[in-house]
Amino acid sequence: MTPDQATTLTPKQQRFVDELFIHDFNQSAAYIAAGYKAKNPEVAKVAASRLLLTNVHVAAAVAAKRERLAVKTEVTQERIINELARVGFSDMRRFAKVGSGVTFLPSDGWTDDDAAAVAEVGETVTKEGGTVRFKLHDKLSALDKLARHLGMYPKETGDTYIDARSVHVHTNAALEALIEARRQLKEG
Repeated sequence: MTPDQATTLTPKQQRFVDELFIHDFNQSAAYIAAGYKAKNPEVAKVAASRLLLTNVHVAAAVAAKRERLAVKTEVTQERIINELARVGFSDMRRFAKVGSGVTFLPSDGWTDDDAAAVAEVGETVTKEGGTVRFKLHDKLSALDKLARHLGMYPKETGDTYIDARSVHVHTNAALEALIEARRQLKEG
């Protein structure tokens, strides 16, 4: 945000922008915390959305603050995607061998990608022996997030899917069912 943009925000609008980041972009909570009055959270949500959509200065301030935080923390879309890929494409065989028992491989042989996929490593020692805990981050969740980011799922609107491939498949299935029912009527 340029100094000119900063002067175009009222103190309450600036507080709203700041509160958005404090409240993880919960618009209702940010709106109320900034000092705006609303009868209930739903009204606050609508008013906050309107403020973000109609006030170009507020929208620009949010975008500028996001950009500053991304630069400062070095959080980029590319880094997030890479980290999800590390988890999503991790392979348990890089960490353990299974045969007549389980043998864990030394961590000094792990790549950076391997280490990023590990959620937990622990050991409990008792008189009777003990246990070892080893857990990778959730692969399916990471792959799901990557697939959504890449637009690999059909777009949903309510209960209806908007995707030419889905419609084509459903249409073909329905047509085949009608043809089969017609054939059975003729035979029966």
